[in-house]
Amino acid sequence: MKTVKIAVVGCGHWGKNLARNFAELGALKVVIDPNPQTAQTHAKMHGVEAVDMATALADPEISGLVIAAPAELHKDLALQVIAAGKHVYVEKPLALSVADGEIMRDAANKAGVLLMVGHLLQYHPVFAALREMVKAGDLGKLRYAYSHRLSMGKFRLEEDAFWSLAPHDVSMILALFGEAPTKVSGAGLDFITPGIADEARLDMSFSSGGRAHIFASWLHPFKEQKLVVVGEKAMAVFDDTVAWENKLALYKHKVDMSGPVPVPVKADVEYIGVPNGEPLKSECQHFLDCIKSGQTPLTDAEEALRVLRVLEVPQLPST
Repeated sequence: MKTVKIAVVGCGHWGKNLARNFAELGALKVVIDPNPQTAQTHAKMHGVEAVDMATALADPEISGLVIAAPAELHKDLALQVIAAGKHVYVEKPLALSVADGEIMRDAANKAGVLLMVGHLLQYHPVFAALREMVKAGDLGKLRYAYSHRLSMGKFRLEEDAFWSLAPHDVSMILALFGEAPTKVSGAGLDFITPGIADEARLDMSFSSGGRAHIFASWLHPFKEQKLVVVGEKAMAVFDDTVAWENKLALYKHKVDMSGPVPVPVKADVEYIGVPNGEPLKSECQHFLDCIKSGQTPLTDAEEALRVLRVLEVPQLPST
């Protein structure tokens, strides 16, 4: 089968990692960046050309473009790619509104090309294992989940903590509950830049009776990336800041209801072994595989829109 060739648009903070992974997979054809020096640096690093957008879109050997540009540019850049009849991978968030995301989805569907969003943690081997545990009923009916995504920086001006940090957590939680929330509420606070939330809080309710809570902030004293899932049968923790062998923990705590008051019966923690792997490489490989096979990406436009519909609800408190 013919090798799929890719152009990476944007070689900055995150785009450089995408360029590296597609190069390692033998798929990188060209890189594009508005800064000529940045473009040339990464082109030389990976033994490819640095070109402009028009050249990449006109190249018949390029099957797909990967967009790692600021979020406010995602819609316009993606529509250019789609109009050229090429597949497109867009870093999260897909767009900064549901309306823009729907325009992108509809354009891709009409053109018959793939539109995939970079919800990276869907491709993390540890989250994939947790997702399968929930699907298999190992945790029982989900009662609640909460996710913390906290650090000091990087501050942004074009998107707030909801749109920059929380897409990962919303994507994971929706995948675990397997349904859209019936109620969403939340708010954020701006301390550094007026109108840009530095910390965000989000609550979701599901028809199954489950609840979910997300706390995201780039104004926090230490880094924390933790997802806790509490079910009727067991509890699980995905902690992405610890050693690989400890990233997925299972707690089979029980509650003794035989007496006049509930009594906790604690169990020892069990660490679930998961084969090591780079999530971003798996995500990049998935995009290539979908182009080859025509299969729908795990994080397609519909999955991205489900996330955007949640993110559009919370806002800064009015003053």
